[in-house]
Amino acid sequence: MDILGSRIILRPADYATTLAFYRDGLGLAIAREYPGGTVFFAGQSLVEVAGHGRAEDAPEGFSGAIWLQVRDVADAATELALRGVAIDRAPRREPWGLIEMWVRDPDGVPIVLVEIPPEHPIRRDSRPAPK
Repeated sequence: MDILGSRIILRPADYATTLAFYRDGLGLAIAREYPGGTVFFAGQSLVEVAGHGRAEDAPEGFSGAIWLQVRDVADAATELALRGVAIDRAPRREPWGLIEMWVRDPDGVPIVLVEIPPEHPIRRDSRPAPK
């Protein structure tokens, strides 16, 4: 199977409120709009806010989180606070070495903003050294 693309699709209770949160609160750039939805750029991924809402038989809640890498999580915290976005958990270094801050969208979807410190293994080249 070849995966050619991916995105996170959200079906919010209130389209306008959620659209404003991702566009104005988080400041995500719009990739495209279509009748009934908006797709945002989110690094190497896309976040789609669908205007048609969730189906009556859709599973309840959202058991995952949206992971957004930022250059400087402290700067992101300041920017979001100035935009009126409530911060659930202030930035802190986790035991696994990443610096994380948590917010939620209007439907309660968890969003983790992550800064990867320069010394973190994610930033290291794990390929064997050339011979």
